[in-house]
Amino acid sequence: MVSIQTFARNWRGRNRLKMAQREALQGYLYITPWIVGFLIFILGPMLVSLFLSLTEYNIVNSPKFAGLTNYYTLAQDPLFWKSLGNTVYYAFLFVPLNIIGSLGCALLLNQKIRGRSFFRSIFFLPSVTPLVATALLWMWILQPQVGLLNYLLSLVGITPGPGWLGSPAWSKPALILMSSWGAIGGGTMLIFLAGLQGVARELQEAAEVDGAGSWTRFWRITLPMLSPTMFFNIVLGLIGAFQQFTLAYVATSLSGQQFPAGGPLYSTLFYVLNLYQQGFDYWQMGYASALAWVFLLIVLIFTFIQLGLARRWVYYESDSGSTKW
Repeated sequence: MVSIQTFARNWRGRNRLKMAQREALQGYLYITPWIVGFLIFILGPMLVSLFLSLTEYNIVNSPKFAGLTNYYTLAQDPLFWKSLGNTVYYAFLFVPLNIIGSLGCALLLNQKIRGRSFFRSIFFLPSVTPLVATALLWMWILQPQVGLLNYLLSLVGITPGPGWLGSPAWSKPALILMSSWGAIGGGTMLIFLAGLQGVARELQEAAEVDGAGSWTRFWRITLPMLSPTMFFNIVLGLIGAFQQFTLAYVATSLSGQQFPAGGPLYSTLFYVLNLYQQGFDYWQMGYASALAWVFLLIVLIFTFIQLGLARRWVYYESDSGSTKW
């Protein structure tokens, strides 16, 4: 009897092992397309770009190993620092405006009003407009002589209006305005809307019974409960802002001004636009690869800073001691 029981246990154990191996094999087969795509289209190009960043390579000639020469050149290149400064300026103005505007729209569109779905669709429409079409539309609106915005400003006595995309002082604010129009009602707003659904109604009602006003309930309940959602949007928003390219390229290269993309006076030369020009306009693929890896390092630094600061203000229900509200 003992031997039969032992045999049965061993047989069941072998069956479970075979089943686990079969399930593991099936799992690997299911993820094989992703693994192949990752190796070919992501990891492979990254390793190639890392190698090219250590070479002198202009597409025409074969790569020649140059060590850290591209990185030394980059540190002494005024266009590198100009593009980095433009990008930081843009990111640290655009992201707060986007967060505040998207949160405001989400709060408005979360109210129980008739036609709420219609208004949500209207607010979301600009975000699905192609960026090239958005740039062309705003180039007309911001045209200094015949543009709609300067015409409206002239009606209230502001004349002449700003030069917008043709002015070094106003070109970056113009791009921030263009970006905000398409971003405020887009994905960030939808994520805030989803986050608002998770705010406990019981807490709101309890605070209202205790005499808390609308602002107090928003500041003490809604905002802390939304802090994980806000943190998520800030991280993604900052990464996206650092990658600004399309609007700046289209708006400045097709503006009819006598300057290349990134003008005037390099005031809209953002980091990724500079990388693109170095690689595909000047054919300096080695130098462009070095720019790409420095860009990755910069984004990682800013992301880790945000992760560190998140412990001070992001509230999670499972860890009520993490909030500083």
